[in-house]
Amino acid sequence: MAVQDAVIDEAPHQSVRERAPLTDERTEPRAHWCHLWPEVTCCPKVEQTQDTRRCPTELGLTSVMALRSTVCRLLVRPQRCAFLSASRAQGTTAPAAQGSVKIEQKSKAPKVQFNWRDALDLEGQLTEEEIMIRDSFRTYCQEKLMPRILMANRNEVFDREILSEMGEMGVLGPTIKDYGCAGTTYVAYGLIAREVERVDSGYRSVMSVQSSLVMHPIYSYGTEEQKQKYLPKLARGEILGCFGLTEPNHGSDPGSMETRAKYNPSSRTYTLSGSKTWITNSPVADVAVVWAKCDDGKVRGFILERGMKGLSTPKIEGKFSLRASATGMILMDEVEVPEENLLPKVSGLGGPFGCLNNARYGIAWGALGAAEFCFHTARQYTLDRLQFGVPLARNQLMQKKMADMLTEITVGLQSCLQLGRLMDKKKAAPEMISMLKRNSCGKALDVARQARDMLGGNGIADEYHVIRHVLNLEAVNTYEGTHDIHALILGRAITGLQSFTVDK
Repeated sequence: MAVQDAVIDEAPHQSVRERAPLTDERTEPRAHWCHLWPEVTCCPKVEQTQDTRRCPTELGLTSVMALRSTVCRLLVRPQRCAFLSASRAQGTTAPAAQGSVKIEQKSKAPKVQFNWRDALDLEGQLTEEEIMIRDSFRTYCQEKLMPRILMANRNEVFDREILSEMGEMGVLGPTIKDYGCAGTTYVAYGLIAREVERVDSGYRSVMSVQSSLVMHPIYSYGTEEQKQKYLPKLARGEILGCFGLTEPNHGSDPGSMETRAKYNPSSRTYTLSGSKTWITNSPVADVAVVWAKCDDGKVRGFILERGMKGLSTPKIEGKFSLRASATGMILMDEVEVPEENLLPKVSGLGGPFGCLNNARYGIAWGALGAAEFCFHTARQYTLDRLQFGVPLARNQLMQKKMADMLTEITVGLQSCLQLGRLMDKKKAAPEMISMLKRNSCGKALDVARQARDMLGGNGIADEYHVIRHVLNLEAVNTYEGTHDIHALILGRAITGLQSFTVDK
């Protein structure tokens, strides 16, 4: 670099053609620099003046060499070069960059605290109306139902007054619009089911049957006269309903039902004969929605009323599950049912399955409410219980179990919320409901069993309520589609192959 600068200074009037190429062991000929800088144009023509003769190329090369000298000075101070490059890349000067860092530090968001009671912020995803409905019903359940449940379960007694109280709260048939019903979202319905089953699955079963299996078919498949006659009273809890589909010989295979409905043209009535079993509410119900196979082989629904000749509803004794609700049979010995009691807007198994899907959705939410109670009880118990001088909750095994409980409950609730939103938009497929009914019941039963184990010997005492939830969830995991039947429903959707029977 020094050699080239000296030559230019010592011979300012010498043309490029008269000089020897300026090269040494460190540099290349000057001519090789011309193509690196577009603004330097090589020109063979010499420009002459009184004092000097210089080529435009020579003038350009002088500027080039000065620029090269500056670059070399930067290279011997790489930190400054890198600093300038970083500043230019940011589009600002160094002081401005420092200032931006300070601004970012000032606006740093506070650390988010983990809330184990609501691990994925379900609360923040609900509307104000949904929160209000949930909170008011939670208060009712804890203040009115919880004090009753211990003795109701011990004595296997259903308190009919509960239905009237629920009617006053507006939680019966809550998604139905008009006819005295609240017309809430399906998410709100799920939240209601969750709160009541936090207390007991039997109470939730009573509510689900009334809302989803009795009011829903009348609203969806009935005439306007039927809606006006039954729905307002059912919504207020003045009358109680039940749903008859399962038979002694046919549970998961309702298409093979033996109950028959024979039409009588002369009297315009149907004669129903057959039996239904494991029917929630039947011993105390005022009306029953019963499904029977007609002369044409199609399954149809009928509204039966207590007092009809040939109709009886004996109670099933000796239950160890759902003891706070009444369970029985529906026996029909040539019961004459008026033609106007037929649900005319549906035929085939799509009718009862539509009802079951509605109820299964509520079960998916409700089972998680029972699981939450067991989880919270086990957590508090292990925090309070001292063994070997420390709380049980300090034990790694206990913490691992609680982590599993929290995860399953949280994931389940988020799934139920999404399903509820889809149902509100009428975008929910039956398989979605089967998937979550199956998942919620299975996981809730696992949580309840783990909680019972964590309570040790106290886990089987009903005053802690956990063993009651365990026994209840055994039934919930079975009714309205068993755990395995829902797996086959999903398997059919996945593969396109029917696996319920071997000959189809």
